[in-house]
Parts: sequence; C-alpha cells; structure tokens
Amino acid sequence: MRMSDLVANYIMRALDESDGNAEIQRNVLAGELGCVPSQINYVITSRFTPEQGYIVESKRGGGGYIRITRVTTDRRSAIMHIVNSIGDKLSSSSAAIMLRNMKDSGIISAYDSALMSAALSDKAYGDTPPQKRDSLRASIFKNLLITHMIINE
Repeated sequence: MRMSDLVANYIMRALDESDGNAEIQRNVLAGELGCVPSQINYVITSRFTPEQGYIVESKRGGGGYIRITRVTTDRRSAIMHIVNSIGDKLSSSSAAIMLRNMKDSGIISAYDSALMSAALSDKAYGDTPPQKRDSLRASIFKNLLITHMIINE
C-alpha cells in the first residue's frame, strides 16, 4: 500500500472513530507512520478538500494541529455540491478519490462506485486523444451523478 493511502486510511479511521472530527499533529502522525510531514500535507490537500466534503483548519506553531471535519449533508445536496465542484476538467485520479469519498460517506453504493469508476477510467477513453480525456471525463461524471440523483430520489 502506498504511503498516501496509509495516511488517508489513518485519517479516515480517526474521522470514523470521532463522529466526523479528527485533530492530528502533523509531525506526530508523520513519526507514527514513518513518513515526512510534507506527505501528510499532500494527502490532506488532495483528499480532504471542501469539494470532497471536508473542512480543514490548521493552527501552526508548537502546539499546532490540523483539524479535519467531515461535512454531513443530505444526499441530493452532496451530489449537487460535487457536480458544481468538478469544473471543466477532471483527472482519472481525482475522479477515483471523489468516488471513494462518496462511497465511504454513503452517498453512493459500492456497486454504483464501481460502475462509475469503470466509465471514468482512462481505459474507457481508449481512442480519445489524451488532451481531451479530462474534459470528457468531467462531463460524463457530472451526467452520471445527476442521473444517479434523479433515479434514486
């Protein structure tokens, strides 16, 4: 398992164990996991964003901490928030992270996540020029999410 996955899993467990609120000290966590503090920053800035349903606060200094809060909203609002946050382009890795977060928070099922993942993977865009894949993926993902929301109302 990659270090970024270990860090993300650690934070997700902390969030699950504390009702959606986790407070970590970057240097302490880095020491526990055997990584450098910048890897903790990378995971937080890439996987725990407002677009993915998290609020991150930090206090720097000796007693500093990073507080991560999972935002809970109803399913429809969460999906619309995600649709509005996607933008014009979406990488395969960003789509995978968003799907994982949506599945983990119960917005979509594991089955729906697997189907969407297949539709958003680079393999699905075989003959599409690489420079057009991210914009096509963003459009398809938005349509999949809106359709999912309508069907499951």
